[in-house]
Amino acid sequence: MDLTKNSAENVEYIIEAIKEKLRVMNIGAIKSAHFNAEMYEELVEIYEMVMKKNNFSPNEMQAIAEELGKLRNK
Repeated sequence: MDLTKNSAENVEYIIEAIKEKLRVMNIGAIKSAHFNAEMYEELVEIYEMVMKKNNFSPNEMQAIAEELGKLRNK
C-alpha cells in the first residue's frame, strides 16, 4: 500500500490498522470518515509510530486517542 498518496482508501486503511494494533474497544467511535484529508500527514505520522511499537501503556494509548481526536473533522 502506497501511503504517500492522500486518498480515502489510505485513510481507511490507516485508521483500521491503528484500531487493530491498539485493540480499541469502542471501534465505532473511530471511523475513517471522521478524518479531514488536510490532516493526512499527521495521521500517517501517528500510524507509523503506532506500527513501530509492540506494547502501549495506558498513558500512551490515551495520548494517541487524544491526537486522533484533534485530527477529527469538527
